[in-house]
Amino acid sequence: MSETMMACNLHGIGDLRYEQVPAPVLESDEVLLQIKAAGICGSDIPRVFEKGTYHFPTIPGHEFAGLIVDANPGDRDLIGKKAAVFPLIPCGKCAACQIGEYPQCSDYDYYGSRRDGAFAEYIAVKKWNLVFVPDSVPFESAAMCEPCAVAIHALSQAGIGLGDTAAIFGAGTIGLLAAQAARGWGAGQVILVDVDQAKLDFARSLGFAHTVNSGNVHAAGYILEVTGGRGADLVLEAAGVSATLEGCLKAAKTFGRVVLMGNPAKNMDIPQKAYWEILRKQLTLKGTWNSGYNDAHNDWRLAVRCMEKGIFQLEKMITHRFGLEDCNRAFELARQRGEFWVKIMFVNKN
Repeated sequence: MSETMMACNLHGIGDLRYEQVPAPVLESDEVLLQIKAAGICGSDIPRVFEKGTYHFPTIPGHEFAGLIVDANPGDRDLIGKKAAVFPLIPCGKCAACQIGEYPQCSDYDYYGSRRDGAFAEYIAVKKWNLVFVPDSVPFESAAMCEPCAVAIHALSQAGIGLGDTAAIFGAGTIGLLAAQAARGWGAGQVILVDVDQAKLDFARSLGFAHTVNSGNVHAAGYILEVTGGRGADLVLEAAGVSATLEGCLKAAKTFGRVVLMGNPAKNMDIPQKAYWEILRKQLTLKGTWNSGYNDAHNDWRLAVRCMEKGIFQLEKMITHRFGLEDCNRAFELARQRGEFWVKIMFVNKN
């Protein structure tokens, strides 16, 4: 392998460059992954244009999959295997790590923000972070393992029973994946709520008949109507907006479950009447963060199994594909939102 490679390197806020950088050098617990596909996450957009990474320069990208092409002498059997990568590297020492709750680690590292990520030709990754993928799952689908695992984790926080009605407020990438998982796991009906009609039209193209534009229709009223006045068994807040939180509380049935997933950009306010919904209906509210990654509860392995079974329609969700050399064009598309997109993916042809 050459001593250099091409990568999208962030030198400062708004300063993303496609350039030649040193190739990774393996540590004793790492393998070399030739990156085949890497997706732009919603969090990558403010990371590139507003907040920056933890140091500069940094190669962004934490949703990715590829082929293992090199390893240390004791790990040569891994060469040639396909893998996605859990992007969080836990410290292994804190209280959360001691019980296997790695997303709550108090001193973690992270591919694509705290260390170099996947918008490159190659990356050195920890063996512990590898999620092996069967040949039947394409690289582009495997690169969506991270958002799939996040969606699965959110649903698992409340549990979903056969025949349940699930209402999802926010039809972005994670909301759409959660809807597909809920349907695949036996939900009786899945209702998607958003203010963006293009997102709802896309949801309908995935086979979801119940969609509500909450800018035009009272979402909770619609949900009560289609459930015979009962309300939804499970409601997922996937937008991080005060109005959607209020709608979730009103749409949930008595003794229903509400999972809060949306990451708010500003303060969340709950009107008094919405707060009363929590009390009077004795709602269960749970937060969700990242995804489970341990031997007892591994949302990543479950995501791969769901891909194998066809529960996720990932090919349809990848609406735009770019080469790394077009990184700035891809990020401008993501930032401007002048054109509808669901998932923007960098695809390496090497």
